Amino acid sequence: MNKIRETFDKSERLCSRKIIESLFESGNIFYTSQYKVVWGKSPVPLPSPAQVVFSVSKKGFRLAVTRNLIKRRMREAYRKNKHLLYERLESENIQIAFVVILKGNTVPDYITVERSIKELINKLIILVKGNTIIC
Repeated sequence: MNKIRETFDKSERLCSRKIIESLFESGNIFYTSQYKVVWGKSPVPLPSPAQVVFSVSKKGFRLAVTRNLIKRRMREAYRKNKHLLYERLESENIQIAFVVILKGNTVPDYITVERSIKELINKLIILVKGNTIIC
């Protein structure tokens, strides 16, 4: 059995300020139980089917240690479940960029984070298929 490597490379992280700014200016927004997601189809070719950045507000979580813990949990859950999103994006030949922002102000446990990330990915798959807007 050939197991797919579940990694989260630098090429999958959204670092471009231009793309992030264009997402917030003209991207699509949706909400899940835990997150606000700003997404759009990429105007430039990306090295991977999707690029993502995870954000936790400083207002809700004063300590950097806490913010980093939450972001680590979010990245881990995404890393384990991104194959669902990638399969759909590759079959449709689409590249997207998105920002995931935590809504609450309590530290979620990993099980809650993973469930919410799966919900987010499923919602994103549905929206990407039906939407042709370019950010």
